[in-house]
Amino acid sequence: MKAYADTGFICSLYAPDAHTERAVRQMERGKDGVFLSWLNQVEFRNALRLRVFRKEITPAQRDASLNHFLADVNAGVWQAVEPAHEAVLTETERLSALYSEKIGARTLDILHVAMSIVLGSNRFLSFDKRQLKLAKAAGVAAPGL
Repeated sequence: MKAYADTGFICSLYAPDAHTERAVRQMERGKDGVFLSWLNQVEFRNALRLRVFRKEITPAQRDASLNHFLADVNAGVWQAVEPAHEAVLTETERLSALYSEKIGARTLDILHVAMSIVLGSNRFLSFDKRQLKLAKAAGVAAPGL
């Protein structure tokens, strides 16, 4: 079973917050790893920088979180993938047309769910209720975290 995690889920693993324990439990349940896209990587780095800006973590904690994440990427905890951009954009537009007016999905949320679908993920990991609602509506299993 392959999962796709949104960036908030990834942040909870590497920069502890209120969701960290649940994120760790979900990762322990996954046997086949979790897809990691370019979007996750860019957004994760920026999220750490924003946490420094908000004074939620220090620059030293940011660096430690990033180094831990990169070590896990190198160890194969995450499966780095490059989905076809055209397919992701097409799926993003399809999801937007079907669900944005009903669910209130944001562009980044739609992009993550579209990547999950294009990659053939059957599990979507997030703590964002609206994003989970979109994933479920789009047919990607979204477990209650």
